[in-house]
Amino acid sequence: MSNTMTDPKRIIIEPVTRVEGHGKVSILLDENNKVKQARLHIVEFRGFERFIQGRPFWEVPVLVQRLCGICPVSHHLAAAKAMDLIVGATKLTPTAEKIRRLMHYGQMLQSHTLHFFHLVSPDLLFGFDADPTIRNVIGVAKKFPELAKQGVLMRKYGQEVIKATAGKKIHGTGAIPGGVNKNLTIEERDFFLKDVDQIVAWAQNALKIAKDYTTQHLEKLAPFGSFDSNHLGLVRKNGQMDLYDGVLKAVDSQGKVIFDQVDNQDYAKYIAEEVRNWSYMKFPFIKSIGPEKGWYRVGPLARVNICTSIDTPLAEAERKEFMALTGGKPNNVTLAYHWARMIENLHSIEVIRNLLNDKDLQGKDLVVTGKRREEAVGIVEAPRGTLFHHYRVNKDDQVTMANLIVSTTSNNEPMNRAVEKVAKDHLSGVQITEGLLNHVEIAIRAYDPCLSCATHALGQMPLTVNLFDAQGTLLDSRSR
Repeated sequence: MSNTMTDPKRIIIEPVTRVEGHGKVSILLDENNKVKQARLHIVEFRGFERFIQGRPFWEVPVLVQRLCGICPVSHHLAAAKAMDLIVGATKLTPTAEKIRRLMHYGQMLQSHTLHFFHLVSPDLLFGFDADPTIRNVIGVAKKFPELAKQGVLMRKYGQEVIKATAGKKIHGTGAIPGGVNKNLTIEERDFFLKDVDQIVAWAQNALKIAKDYTTQHLEKLAPFGSFDSNHLGLVRKNGQMDLYDGVLKAVDSQGKVIFDQVDNQDYAKYIAEEVRNWSYMKFPFIKSIGPEKGWYRVGPLARVNICTSIDTPLAEAERKEFMALTGGKPNNVTLAYHWARMIENLHSIEVIRNLLNDKDLQGKDLVVTGKRREEAVGIVEAPRGTLFHHYRVNKDDQVTMANLIVSTTSNNEPMNRAVEKVAKDHLSGVQITEGLLNHVEIAIRAYDPCLSCATHALGQMPLTVNLFDAQGTLLDSRSR
């Protein structure tokens, strides 16, 4: 980062806590100690696109999920969807399609639950400015033991669904090119059915916490790291929410459609990526608008904003209430991500309940093949947003090209803007305060970023913030 006489001071926040992975925030002050620039730096390198080159294509769904220990199912399924097309499976059997959906919605449930209860609930239940020694998951467990128990059991339920469909809770092998390698037994089905209604009730309870907090503190939250933006994601051809499959749709901050009904295989005609020299993450944008204004948000907020309805009744009623807050137009409040995420959490368990009662899950027809091809794209809605997997495979069945646009990459520009907005609103002079640190992190945490897909005990990492002058002299420092 530039450190000249016209940019006399900088604040470094490293690492950022209660997110998955490692990153740092640098805040650059001008001569008057006002925020001139704020950036979120991703300081880890991801080389999976190169690692898998030369590997046989049928290994890819298992290989690429090693990228992530938080949402491996999303990478597993995105890769499997691409490899379906490589082997010519343009339409899966009903059993294969529904087993994959069950796996995927189990993943959504466990990931959203983990983020809300483990990483976010301390801020909502204790307040942004509460003592950091209690503003953590242990503090929640001590003061709200029943709520903490619900969070643990909800996540466990989602993980058990993944295990039953993928073979393991983490890094399973259930999805294969052209279908799946197992169905759901009657015994497995009954195991999940006995608790499903309780999980639905708990999901409603979690949603109420997020909704009530947002609506009761809207005056404070509305400007917090917020800005108008484009929104992008998958929807069904009729506009309904679908987290496993669909067509690409993007709208602007007022709800005007930028594009719709875009086939997954054509994503590169509409989306490009920009490289900047201060981050390992790229900056995607909508081609027709350009990099300056074509950036967009993905994830729960975007998905609720772009869909026309949700096909499960409880979640649809909540979606209508969510959209009523903005008169039917997209909600651009950054911290409304938590409310939207819990709407999706409720939707996920409703979908799981419906699937468990579908006899197709016990079917025996699991795999199809067809005419071989050499290039394909697989897209799913991962917990954090739209996930793109693009591959080329040669005649020897070896991967020759891979391009992954992960959800957090698409949210890279929005996260940077959120950090800058919060820094400008909450930094006073050159004093590094606990309040400033937490406010910056809360803005980042709303996006549930998976920076390197690492996990950390209690969701905490050591945090050191240093303030330097133009000559590199340490002016101030704070550590947690």
